[in-house]
Amino acid sequence: MSLPTLAAEIAVHRAEQAWNQQQLAAPVARPDFRLWRYRAPAVVLGCSQRGLVSEAQSVQRAGLDLVQRHAGGGAVLVGPWMLSASIVLPTSHPLVTASAVQSYRWLGELFVSVLSGAGIATEALAPEAAKASQQRHANSELGWACFAGLSPWEVVVDQRKIVGLAQVRRRTGNLLVAGLLLDRPEWPLLCQAMGKPVEQALALEHCTTSCAEQAGRIIAVTDMATALDAALRDVLALPMAER
Repeated sequence: MSLPTLAAEIAVHRAEQAWNQQQLAAPVARPDFRLWRYRAPAVVLGCSQRGLVSEAQSVQRAGLDLVQRHAGGGAVLVGPWMLSASIVLPTSHPLVTASAVQSYRWLGELFVSVLSGAGIATEALAPEAAKASQQRHANSELGWACFAGLSPWEVVVDQRKIVGLAQVRRRTGNLLVAGLLLDRPEWPLLCQAMGKPVEQALALEHCTTSCAEQAGRIIAVTDMATALDAALRDVLALPMAER
């Protein structure tokens, strides 16, 4: 089976960020997407986190490469436990709404549908519920970590995040990115790289979940990628991948 949009063995976190940046360098003519998986762990910082940690510090503390994305939000620990998606849309596309928040809705609901097909019951968090969660955790010591907080239309199981979302809106187009936790991340590695107390790893574990935990079994990344690929092609009206 061929999955041309699954950058499986050759594309890592740096190739992902380069693709994301390249798509918005000129006006986007049509929808496109890529799926990403990672052979090794790395740290991806939000665009406003440049001063929190340097690449040299991340390597010295935890042996992890570090890159910065153009989207906002907190630090993400990518690795074999994650399947990510990058979706680029023209500014005129019907899925790009005037509200940045509402532009997430279709993607959150798409992940809910894909996960349901794998036997995992989730929900895309409505803005009101996300706001209530943010108010409850306004002073959380975990504000630096992407998966510790909840934003509108991110995907959860009982308020535990399983899919994180981020967005870049430019005059040239709209980029949406998503990260699905297939298995439990090595949270202590992220804390170590960021210079945070290792005890925060347990807190990160408590506020997140994964496909493996919810399904009670390991779900192959290729199986999940196949389902996600098909769902994205359907909603974006793109030709189906060759099988």
